[in-house]
Amino acid sequence: MNIEGIITWLLKIVLSPQVFAPIVFPGLLTALMVLLIIIWAERKIAARVQMRVGPLYVTRRLGGVLQMLADGARYMFQEFIIPDSADKTPFVVAPVMALTLAIVPFAFIPSAPGFVPIKSQYSLPAVLALISSIPLSVMLMGWASNNKFAIQGAVREAFMGLAYEAVVFLSALAMGLLYGTLDLEEAVTKQWLPGLLLNPIAAFTFFVGMVMSAGKLPFDIVEGEQEIVAGPYVEYSGIIFGIGMGLAYLKLYSLTLIYSILFLSGWNPVITPLYSIYPGLAGIFLFIKSFLLMLFIVFLRAVYGRYRLDQALRAGWRVYLPLSLIAVLLSIFLRVVNIV
Repeated sequence: MNIEGIITWLLKIVLSPQVFAPIVFPGLLTALMVLLIIIWAERKIAARVQMRVGPLYVTRRLGGVLQMLADGARYMFQEFIIPDSADKTPFVVAPVMALTLAIVPFAFIPSAPGFVPIKSQYSLPAVLALISSIPLSVMLMGWASNNKFAIQGAVREAFMGLAYEAVVFLSALAMGLLYGTLDLEEAVTKQWLPGLLLNPIAAFTFFVGMVMSAGKLPFDIVEGEQEIVAGPYVEYSGIIFGIGMGLAYLKLYSLTLIYSILFLSGWNPVITPLYSIYPGLAGIFLFIKSFLLMLFIVFLRAVYGRYRLDQALRAGWRVYLPLSLIAVLLSIFLRVVNIV
């Protein structure tokens, strides 16, 4: 095989959905870029609302947009310390397991028509099951740290997980019943109207469950910076601490992609010229919808105070769980009258 043949062969592999989607878009590289930009935007938005400047000194002319890159470099070169009192093996393994569980869902998320690494008729429950496994790693991190603040954070993660995962799953089930499929790609094709208009109750409960699941304000209870000092991550340092801090944003990115697919018509309208050049490029609208949704969620940080644990749990079990059950009944009714 000559050099031209080798390059063609490599391009064919890189541009295949099985490699491009999990590694480039919507996968790891895009997720890292989103993480850097969204944290900067979160700080800037909060600063503007509070009449401050926010990140500024790194790339001052660009408004400090590369501040997170500088923070990441600092984490990278910090010493990773394992406390003597920690259970060393799970202390090291748990963050890696959490990061893996945060990345694997991208393999099931379609980014354009016919462009998905792993095609499955059960892609919706598969993605949600993987995302809902992340709290197990977080609890392991807290337990392995052998620190009272870390264990309190892990217990909070368990309470919150039980409260919000049921809401997210029931809301997703409502849309699965409405569309008559659990395949994310088929769910987009069934939306003659965006799912947000077809079942607004499911859209609302999924949104709240998504914010709770990602631990963003007003539900950043697990980390509880003011009283338990980063919770399960309190004993971590260096790049592993950075991974812990980035987990919430990776979860949020995955869940906003799912939300855009279920409730905002996914990648529609498809830009045909882009699709004809390369199918993966047709997911541009899916990315824009997800990114705008993330911006709105981080904006909430600036205008909402944090709930107490008991308030969040009471709202989860007494308000959002019944609402998600009503969303399921609404979907069944719409299927019976043949709306979709």
